Amino acid sequence: MKDRIEAWLAGQLVDDWFIERPRVEIDRDEILVVGALPPPSLDDATSPDNRRLANRSRIERWREETRSQRVAIARQAEGAFDRTISWGARCGEVEELFTTLSVPAMTRLRMPERRVLDTLIDAGVARSRSEALAWCVRLVNDKQDDWLSDLREAIERVHAVRQQGPAT
Repeated sequence: MKDRIEAWLAGQLVDDWFIERPRVEIDRDEILVVGALPPPSLDDATSPDNRRLANRSRIERWREETRSQRVAIARQAEGAFDRTISWGARCGEVEELFTTLSVPAMTRLRMPERRVLDTLIDAGVARSRSEALAWCVRLVNDKQDDWLSDLREAIERVHAVRQQGPAT
């Protein structure tokens, strides 16, 4: 599915929007497209803070200038792939995501798991159990990136093998 979506996007995206092939991330709800923008021309003596400001400004300009085209692409993608399309841009070391989804996830937790979330709230790390759970998921994602990548690759291989099997 990812190859199909990336091919479709390659046909839809304006050729001069990005300086390299955009990063495309896909889950059950959302397609996230993040492209690299050309950096603004600055003197070598420009401070890091001003360089970040210029990069952020470049992203803001691109976001405004491309809004109507991105909305049209997003509407088509939603019809074609039954997912919301979200956007982001990277310029230099600055990356900003916009129009991204925040999707609720229901779960049932026993007392030990709730105690973990409540500890995060009591410590001021999170304001609610929902925010604490999101923090835990981000922590696992950051700390177990290699393991999660291996797991995702294994899932993709299983899907490929299933497609090669007999039709039901």
